[in-house]
Amino acid sequence: MVDNIGTNGDRDYDHKYDYAGGSSVSAEDGIIKEQDRLLPIANVGRIMKQILPPNAKISKEAKETMQECVSEFISFVTGEASDKCHKEKRKTVNGDDICWALGTLGFDDYAEPLKRYLHRYRELEGEKANQSKASEENDEPSNYRGEPPRKHTVSPAPLKFNVLERSNSSLSKRL
Repeated sequence: MVDNIGTNGDRDYDHKYDYAGGSSVSAEDGIIKEQDRLLPIANVGRIMKQILPPNAKISKEAKETMQECVSEFISFVTGEASDKCHKEKRKTVNGDDICWALGTLGFDDYAEPLKRYLHRYRELEGEKANQSKASEENDEPSNYRGEPPRKHTVSPAPLKFNVLERSNSSLSKRL
C-alpha cells in the first residue's frame, strides 16, 4: 500500500488496465484517467452518511480515502472474476462470477449474502418478465406510443436482509 500523505489532491496515476472495449482508455498508452478509475465521491459520501448518525460530519479526506479503497476493492474483485471468465473463454462477467471471486479472495462473509441477493433479484426479474409476457398475450390495449398501459401498483420494497455477525451476538449488519 502506498502512503499518499503530503501529496496534493491532483494526483496523476499511471494505472494501466487491459479492458477490452473500454471507452475511457486513451488510444496511445492505455492509461485510465483518475475520474474514470474512481467511483464518484458524492456517491461514496452518500453511502457513508447512511450508516452514521444524522448530525455526523465526514471530512473530505475521509471521503477521498474511502473512494480510493472501494474503487480498489471493486477493481480487485472484478479483476479476479474477469480472469475466471477469460480462462473459461467468456467475454461477460456476471453476478455469479463476482460471488465466486469474493469467495475465492476470502470474502466469504460477503459472498453468501450476495448470492442470496442475486438469487432473489433474479426471481423478481423473472416475475416481471412473466407479467410482461402475460399482459402481451392478453392483447391489452396500448397507449398512443404503442406501449402497454402502465399499471399503478405499489413497487416492492428494496431487497434488504441482515447478515449476522460470526459471533453468537444478536447484533446484525444491514447489507
